[in-house]
Amino acid sequence: MYQMSNPVMENSASDVEGDQSSQPPSTPRAVVNRPQTPITPLKSKFPCDWNDWKWQIKQRIRSLSQLVSYLPSLKDNQAELESVIAKYPMAITPYYASLIQKPDASDPIFQMCVPQAEELFNPPCLSEDPLEEHEDMPVPGLVHRYKDRALLIATTTCSAYCRHCTRKRIAGTKECTISARRLQQVTDYLLSHPEICDVIISGGDPLTMPTNVLETILAAIRSVESVQIIRIGTRVPVVLPMRITDELVQMLRKYHPLWINTHFNHPNELTEEAATACEKLADAGIPLGNQTVLLRGVNDDPMIIEQLCRGLIRIRVRPYYMYQCDLVRGVEHFRTPLSRGIEIMEYLRGRVSGIAIPNFVVDTPHGGGKIPVMPNYVVSMSPTHTVLRNYEGLIVNYPEPGFQGVPAAVEKQGQAGGVWELACGRSSVIGPGEANRGQRRRNIIEKGKKTPKFEHSYLFDL
Repeated sequence: MYQMSNPVMENSASDVEGDQSSQPPSTPRAVVNRPQTPITPLKSKFPCDWNDWKWQIKQRIRSLSQLVSYLPSLKDNQAELESVIAKYPMAITPYYASLIQKPDASDPIFQMCVPQAEELFNPPCLSEDPLEEHEDMPVPGLVHRYKDRALLIATTTCSAYCRHCTRKRIAGTKECTISARRLQQVTDYLLSHPEICDVIISGGDPLTMPTNVLETILAAIRSVESVQIIRIGTRVPVVLPMRITDELVQMLRKYHPLWINTHFNHPNELTEEAATACEKLADAGIPLGNQTVLLRGVNDDPMIIEQLCRGLIRIRVRPYYMYQCDLVRGVEHFRTPLSRGIEIMEYLRGRVSGIAIPNFVVDTPHGGGKIPVMPNYVVSMSPTHTVLRNYEGLIVNYPEPGFQGVPAAVEKQGQAGGVWELACGRSSVIGPGEANRGQRRRNIIEKGKKTPKFEHSYLFDL
């Protein structure tokens, strides 16, 4: 397994600040109802320090005793949780902990940050490194899978360790930052491979590093002339939004073109603080994308994803990917069937703007890379026509280049024949029986009959 080297330049953020089921898929797990102790309003206890990102990292919940002190309802599960934390480290910022509304698995924030006994259940199909990043690592810390891009694991530190993390094998096991020697090896590799024009800086979370350390890495990557674009993958706007300081933003904007992809999974994460952080980055000219992971019992509901996507574009974050959960040890309880993701994509199309619809992808095992998965909108194909359907169930033919036939008239409902008639050009459309858009069109047609002068010129009338 790949291990990060000890840093020989600056220490990581944590060093600077101090020590630190059997139910069917896609259904929420049963929650045992116990008397619940109200969650302490953390922010009110630390009003002076709350917005200091360094204080937030220093005060992370790292131990079981700290967790039980904050969530007393977990007291009965201490033995099994101790085993989970020993295998997969825990860290929760006070800010993110404050978003927990219920101290049990019915709460999406709780599920994403609080260790659970299910993490120790691992079917044989799971592995520590299912994407085989280690196999595509020509120099330590640099994953080169696609010809034109590479991913740099710059740190193993996160401000909060997600229980669904794809790098559970290394994240938090030893909080450190890439050394100067390793960074030089990465730079040398990029110089010798000019086909790499896009570098993603990931981890861990790069934005947990001190600003000057992150700038050292950015400057090293930007010194390679063939690198055109730098991207940063971070969950900081979600779990530590106060890290997005004016100082950080001013530093980042020096390294344009720079893109940031963040990681919101649920509408409950779209707080005022998170919105402010994203808006600061957007105002600095940094395009923002979001990579959601589909998680059973957290967000595997079409309406939750719709609410999330709408909320993201309101704060100028473009939904980029919706990931199928990777085949990583420790995340089986989060996995959903692929069919659930396709169902969600089917639901989104036509309900939200295209800019709010992510690509549903599977990052395939054995280093196969990302494969988009979507509903099938191609019904049939012939040399002259391709038959397509839309989100409403409207089925139409699209004449291919070279077809010289006369376009068929639009048939009345129930008289259109079948798919064969569409594919050979004998029919042009099969419409659904009841569609809201159909009623709107009928109303417009009736209005046109009553107003003979109703034509496109109305767009320019004063």
